[in-house]
Amino acid sequence: MEDVFDDICEECNQEDESVKTNLIITGYKICDSCKLSKNIFPV
Repeated sequence: MEDVFDDICEECNQEDESVKTNLIITGYKICDSCKLSKNIFPV
C-alpha cells in the first residue's frame, strides 16, 4: 500500500508534493504541471 502513496508522477516520473493531493482529488498520480498540460492539450 505504500507504493500507492509515493510522490512520483506517472507522467514525468519526477517527485512532487502535489501528486498525493491530485491522487485524492482526481484519482490520478500526476503532478500539477502535468495536470495543467493535460487540461490545455488533452489527448
